[in-house]
Amino acid sequence: MERNLTADQLALFEKEFASNPQYRVMQNAVTQTPVNSIALDRQVVTSMDHSVSNLLDDWKVTNQKKSGRCWLFAGLNLLRAGAADKLGVKDFEFSQNYLLFWDKFERSNFFLEAIIDTADRDADDRTVAHLLSDPIGDGGQWNMFVALVRKHGLVPKSAMPETESSSATAQLNDALRKLLRQGARDLRALDADDARRDRKREILTTVHRVLSIHLGTPPQKFLWQWKDTDKGFHRDGWTTPTEFAAAYVQLPVDEYVCLVHDPRETSPVGRTFTVDFLGNVIDAPPVVYLNVEIDLIKQLTQDAIVGGEPVWFGCDVGKQMNSDLGFWDANLYDYGAVYDTEFTLDKAERLVHHETLMTHAMLFTGVDVVDGQPRRWRVENSWGDEKADSGFWTMNDSWFGEHVFEVAVRRSALPADLQARLDDAPIVLPAWDPMGALADQA
Repeated sequence: MERNLTADQLALFEKEFASNPQYRVMQNAVTQTPVNSIALDRQVVTSMDHSVSNLLDDWKVTNQKKSGRCWLFAGLNLLRAGAADKLGVKDFEFSQNYLLFWDKFERSNFFLEAIIDTADRDADDRTVAHLLSDPIGDGGQWNMFVALVRKHGLVPKSAMPETESSSATAQLNDALRKLLRQGARDLRALDADDARRDRKREILTTVHRVLSIHLGTPPQKFLWQWKDTDKGFHRDGWTTPTEFAAAYVQLPVDEYVCLVHDPRETSPVGRTFTVDFLGNVIDAPPVVYLNVEIDLIKQLTQDAIVGGEPVWFGCDVGKQMNSDLGFWDANLYDYGAVYDTEFTLDKAERLVHHETLMTHAMLFTGVDVVDGQPRRWRVENSWGDEKADSGFWTMNDSWFGEHVFEVAVRRSALPADLQARLDDAPIVLPAWDPMGALADQA
C-alpha cells in the first residue's frame, strides 16, 4: 500500500464496508443510539449487584463537584470515619477546601523552584516543556496528601467551607497558570540567585492573594465545638489545624506506603521508583512507590478491609465504566463486537503506548470474598450520591487487575523482604512518565 491514500484505495475501503450487511446494521444502530448502550454486555450487568460480604461504610459520600480533588477527598474520606467515631457523630467531613488552598500554594512554590532548577535549559527542553504544560492543576498522589497533612494539619469543614471556586476550579486554575507561566518567564530571564528568590517571593504573594480571593483565608486557629449523635454538647476550645489533626486523625498516615502495579518490562518488581519533579511540598519526603505484583496489591487490600480499614487507591477510572449503574468490569462493554475487531493491548502495552494512566483516586470500603478470594469490591467515590448505590460503586475483580495502579497500605502489612526494599534508593523516572500522573478526574 502506497503512503498516500489514492482515490482507488478510498473506494476499496468504502466497498469493503458497504458489502457487509452486519456493518450496515451496526451503522444504523450507532448513528441513532449511544455506542455504550449497544456495547453494554447484559450478562455482565445481570451478574452484578452492590452487595459485599465485608462492608465498612456507614456514612454518606462526599462530592468533589467540578474539581479534580479526588485524591484529597479519598485521603480525607479515609480519615473521617475515625474522626467521626471519636467525635461521637455519624457523618463528619474535614475541610477539603483547606487542603486545596495549601496544595495550590505549596505547588506554586514547588513549580517555581523547578523552574529555577532548570533555568539553564532551553524552554523546549522536554522536562521544561512538561513543567510549563500544566504548572498547576487539581490532581495529586498519596504522598502529596500526607505531605499536606503533616505540614498544615486539618480543620473541620465548618472552619473553612466550600466556595464557588473550590467546587469549580477552572477559573482559579486559569488565573494561576497565567501567573505561574509569567513568573517562569521572569525567573528564567534572571541570572542572580538573590534576584530569582526576590521575584519568586513577589509571585507567591500574588498567588496567595488570588487563592484567598477564590477560596477564603485558611484559619490559623478556630474554636471547635459540636454536638454528638445523642445531642450532647462538647467544646475543645481554641485549637490550631495541626492540633486538630493530632487529636482527630486516628490512622498513622506517616506509616502508610504507596504500592503500584507497573507491569512494563522497564519497571522491575520489588524496586522503588520516584518521578522527577513530582510533588507539592518542598523538602517533604519524595513521592516514592514500590512496584509489586497485582495479586499482592489485591491481597493486602482485602486484608486491610477485612481487618476494618478502608484503602486509598488510584486507577484509570473511565475504562469499562457505567456511571448510571455504578459498575466496573473488564468486559462491561464489548466494543470488539460492535466494530468487528479486537483490542489487544495489555496493561503494560497500554502504559507504553499512552492508552492508560492513573486518572482518579477513591476509597475501597468493602470486598466480597468467596472461598478466600475477592469476587468484587465496593468503592466510595466522591461524585455525589445520585448514582450507583447512593454514590458507592461496585468493581468486579477483573477490573481491579486491569485498571487499578496504586494503593496506600501500612508498611507493616508488607512481607519482610519488601519492607526492606522500601529503604532502597529509588529509580528516578522522567517527569513525563505515566506513573507520575496525578489523579484529577472530576
